[in-house]
Amino acid sequence: MADYLEKLTPCCYKIPKTHKQGMLVPGIIYVDDKLLRLVEADKALEQVINVAFLPGIVKASFAMPDIHWGYGFPIGGVAATDVKRGAVSPGGVGFDISCGVRLLKTNLEARQIVPLLKDLMHELSRNIPKGVGRHGRTKLNRREMEELLLTGMSWGLKRGYAWDEDVLHVEEKGCLAGADPSKVSERAFERGHDQLGTLGSGNHFLEAQEVVGIYNDRVAEAFGLFKGQLVVMIHSGSRGLGHQICSDYIKVMNKVIKKLDLELPDRQLACAPVSSSEGKDYYAAMACAANYAMANRQFLTYWTRRSFECIFKKSARELGMSLLYDVSHNLAKFENHIVDGKEMRLCVHRKGATRAFGPNLLPKDSPYRNIGQPVIIPGDMARASYVLVGMAESENEAFSSTCHGAGRLMSRSQAKKMIRGDQLKKELAEKGLIIEAGHASLLAEEAPGAYKDVSMVVDVCDGAKLSKKVVKLRPLGVLKG
Repeated sequence: MADYLEKLTPCCYKIPKTHKQGMLVPGIIYVDDKLLRLVEADKALEQVINVAFLPGIVKASFAMPDIHWGYGFPIGGVAATDVKRGAVSPGGVGFDISCGVRLLKTNLEARQIVPLLKDLMHELSRNIPKGVGRHGRTKLNRREMEELLLTGMSWGLKRGYAWDEDVLHVEEKGCLAGADPSKVSERAFERGHDQLGTLGSGNHFLEAQEVVGIYNDRVAEAFGLFKGQLVVMIHSGSRGLGHQICSDYIKVMNKVIKKLDLELPDRQLACAPVSSSEGKDYYAAMACAANYAMANRQFLTYWTRRSFECIFKKSARELGMSLLYDVSHNLAKFENHIVDGKEMRLCVHRKGATRAFGPNLLPKDSPYRNIGQPVIIPGDMARASYVLVGMAESENEAFSSTCHGAGRLMSRSQAKKMIRGDQLKKELAEKGLIIEAGHASLLAEEAPGAYKDVSMVVDVCDGAKLSKKVVKLRPLGVLKG
């Protein structure tokens, strides 16, 4: 263990702000001893330290237990800045803006559908485009794109792609305020106009899963989850549009730091004052990407429901295919939090980290107002995923944030060198998993061995009171790019 680390609890370490001249706040890392060894090998702690230099940062530079090396910020990093004197940084959001996860419930038992699982996964694969650069069924003209970027999920709701109640089960009701399509480049429009309803590649997936463990009966019942239940998890983001917006504004921010002569330990932390024209423009474009991402996951939901209807010969409503929740893990958002006993308006960056609001922080019309926000944590395609719930106590920790997944152990290039995709698919099939993947090489990038054990990560979140375990899920069928 590095000599500068201070162990605060079995699940939390601190890097004092005196460790490196220029740190404005300490670093706080939520890990146990086993995960800490993996983090130190990845050198992600350097990025935790670097983020502590961000102008206007308050409280601490936080890292979730799935932390690993990223662009500027570590993936699993959380940082909040004062909106009056602080900065906003594209590196604190990431390239896949508003990448997130949603969980669809069914009233089916997993054991009942085993004979039809192969047909179901094939139908899902037929209806949902996957892989690099794939085009969706819906192509938007400029006017339609602008409306979608402004209104998010409401765009699909008006056209029959969503149920009325879906929007109440999505963060920000499926539309992040502050979007302005005029701040989005022509190239971003070009990349996004035909990718709505596409899964993408990399770690994006759709999985048929079974609820195999319940840790909190009361919350599980409130969420409508039961042991043996078949559920569907969808993980995707803003596709080429979000990537282009991030690329565009990194160039803008690099000019800002030169103009303001800001000294940062890593140029990938390029940023602009939240209150500046450049900061406002980035946030407006980022909100557009968030609205696109939430609409994209809704279109994926629509085609998932249609696929189930085709296989089971019942309507999606008869099959109980309601949305549990949809939450993003690559966003910067304006939120009010208590810092040093005072309420502050903050720009909270969560990169590879998930919002985990406790009961009192949710809107009054939220169906989970008295329970806490559902938190959906995917693992790898051979082990497990989890549903957790936000806790009131977590507000005192990392601005009501928690992990977003397992966290990588290997880079994608390392994984492809060490693992053969065709062999992996065969091994998973022998374990009873049905895999629909576009390319074997891309499958190797997402091999279970390339990831940490998500159960270890979730246990730390639970132990640190960032979020509380509710149910455990295991994969049955996987759709990958």
